Amino acid sequence: MHVNLPDKLYYSIGEVAEAFQVNTSLIRFWEKEFDAIKPKKNAKGNRKFTKEDIKNLQLIYHLVKERGFTLEGAKTHLKEEKKKTLDNFEIIRKLENIKAELIKIKDQL
Repeated sequence: MHVNLPDKLYYSIGEVAEAFQVNTSLIRFWEKEFDAIKPKKNAKGNRKFTKEDIKNLQLIYHLVKERGFTLEGAKTHLKEEKKKTLDNFEIIRKLENIKAELIKIKDQL
């Protein structure tokens, strides 16, 4: 999944949920379930997600929504094979970006 977010230091939960096309409640739920997601909170308690949080959310989204892992399966997979999974995910993401660019070029022709 290609997430289209502007280049900023912090993202609100609404921006993140919209980028992933999910409800904010799912983002909050994943935050509780996965230790890798640790957004900063301001004085009001509003979550501010960093680029690292977004990267971890993309990986979790890929495992749960695209590959069909259960939450427990995704947690186990991340603990046991995080480096390998992260490398594979980065390759997939780069290939998806290349594909999107090629489609855009094709449409312009």
